Amino acid sequence: MKKFAVAAALLSAVVATPALAAPGGEGHVEVRGGLITGNGQDEATLGAAAGYDFDLGSSAFVGAEIAGDKVLVDGANVQFSAGGRAGAKVGANGKLYVTGGYTFGDVDDPYVGAGYQHKLTQNVYAKGEYRHQFIDNFGDFDTFVVGVGFAF
Repeated sequence: MKKFAVAAALLSAVVATPALAAPGGEGHVEVRGGLITGNGQDEATLGAAAGYDFDLGSSAFVGAEIAGDKVLVDGANVQFSAGGRAGAKVGANGKLYVTGGYTFGDVDDPYVGAGYQHKLTQNVYAKGEYRHQFIDNFGDFDTFVVGVGFAF
């Protein structure tokens, strides 16, 4: 129940943020795909995410994000996640960040990671991200994804 409460709180924060949006903050939606690897398995993954970043001055930000990702094998369900990220702005178009949160679905466990997001135009960005999933009863997994998104 505690896991569900944390996920619901993060989801509420992300959904409510457009109403709270202040100059300098930025919402985003994206599609992403990549590779999940661990325990001798290598599988493709495909997903989508939405979130909001709050500016902390001219050089830093914090944000919240929700996502749904599917391992592309028969029998795998969509894995949902809710988490946050914090990082530094790199030049006029980049964001270097660390991320952490919790996944729920077939696997209910925490993750940590890091990534880089770069604006290609005023509203379109590309990103690369790494996540390490701590799975108690099965063994840890690593996920490497690239994505493209729209910032607003």
